Amino acid sequence: MIELSEVSRTVTSGAGPLTILHPASFKISRGRTVAITGPSGSGKSTLLGLLAGLDAPTTGAVRIDGVNITQLGEEALARLRGEKIGIVFQFFHLLPALTALENVLVPMELMGVSQARARATALLAEVGLTGRGHHYPSQLSGGEQQRVAIARALANNPPILLADEPTGNLDSATGRQVIDLLMRLNQDRGRTLVLVTHDAELAVVADETIALRDGRVVSQTERA
Repeated sequence: MIELSEVSRTVTSGAGPLTILHPASFKISRGRTVAITGPSGSGKSTLLGLLAGLDAPTTGAVRIDGVNITQLGEEALARLRGEKIGIVFQFFHLLPALTALENVLVPMELMGVSQARARATALLAEVGLTGRGHHYPSQLSGGEQQRVAIARALANNPPILLADEPTGNLDSATGRQVIDLLMRLNQDRGRTLVLVTHDAELAVVADETIALRDGRVVSQTERA
């Protein structure tokens, strides 16, 4: 499903080249839940951005279903993301001028999905937001906004769901609800779920944990 081969990321800083992620190689099997853990600055979000094709690696290759996404042009990469990858961000990234329903509709409209409004309504119901579709982000709690973001990430039924600190902006009780929702989606739909997290409770329920430190993979632990 996902394979990294000697993938690294180096950027230019005022002091010269700065390696954020040192060469890393690993595979993530279809349907698995994988937690990427490590202290701040360890390269977790950089790694997730490379998996999503939002950043290009300095070296190596990222393959999604056997396709080397590092060789794709921007249009082909955007199409692959639209079809195969849903992304949930820590700070929700909802469009404030659109309602919850309209936020979920956006990726479907971009992909030309038929009966998009009915699907968006069903997705909001699936994440527990029946009747909240007409509310704007400013009228929703943090947990509700994150649920809208999850529904939006699922809009095109992607086989891969990437989440960057999905509970990092939520209180513990709301965070637990989001964890339960993500795990249920993985179990019920068989999606591959990759989570960047500081949350020990979230990491423990994952099938595998990839631990980073100083931009290096220091361990990969399998639980099931």
